[in-house]
Amino acid sequence: MNVFSFGSYYPGDSPLHRMDPRAKLLLGIVFIVVALAARNAAALGAVAVFVAGFYLLSRIPLKYVAKSLAPLLFIVVVASLLNLFVVQGGPVIFEWAFIRISEGGVQSCLTIAARLVLILLGMSLVTMTTMTLDLTEALERLLSPFARFGLPAHELGMIMGIALRFLPQFASELVTIYHAQISRGAALASSPVRGMRMLSSLMVPLFTSAFRHAETLSAAMDARCYHGGAGRTRLHPLKFSARDGGAVAVLAVLAACVGAADVLL
Repeated sequence: MNVFSFGSYYPGDSPLHRMDPRAKLLLGIVFIVVALAARNAAALGAVAVFVAGFYLLSRIPLKYVAKSLAPLLFIVVVASLLNLFVVQGGPVIFEWAFIRISEGGVQSCLTIAARLVLILLGMSLVTMTTMTLDLTEALERLLSPFARFGLPAHELGMIMGIALRFLPQFASELVTIYHAQISRGAALASSPVRGMRMLSSLMVPLFTSAFRHAETLSAAMDARCYHGGAGRTRLHPLKFSARDGGAVAVLAVLAACVGAADVLL
């Protein structure tokens, strides 16, 4: 969990921790739509204030937040650079051979970077304040109306829960295999090119370990007579509360602010 902390639950007793997980999932989806709709600096600033306020409310340390976001910054950098070189518009700032950077490309690069960081922070907040079992139950309950049409709601929720739990497990296994290879004299860190060539020496044992963990989990579920969600009960049933309504109101204010900033500015 110290290697890959994105989405890892952070224990706490804040109002966000006590919200209904169904409300957090739905509001997270709405938040993504609102963030994607923000088209200028003022709108993105409103989204940033919203995210910062909710992180303060959750009382999650900034160090943990930065550590959670760090593994996915590569996606932000790649997406931003693609927009920097592909999007053209306005005065040309730099040009060499087939490389051209314009003012429109720089603006698009900064906008995409800010939008992606805010979306990652917002969705990370959902998983940081919600336990995996609660997220699984929330997704299952939200999809349960479609079960009558043949949608496997419980199975989809279980898949999401297992995926969230296995991501940090895979990261931990990768680091363990990496150090084991280094201790045996493998030159994995000598150069980026040699590191890419030696990637197979890490991937093969990693996937072997993943299959072994999957078989162990399957055997454990069979030993406990697991047959799906039929007849299952919960010790703490999910129910909406006033704090969920307050979060809806705050998100509605954010959507209004973003819409006003996009129209007026």
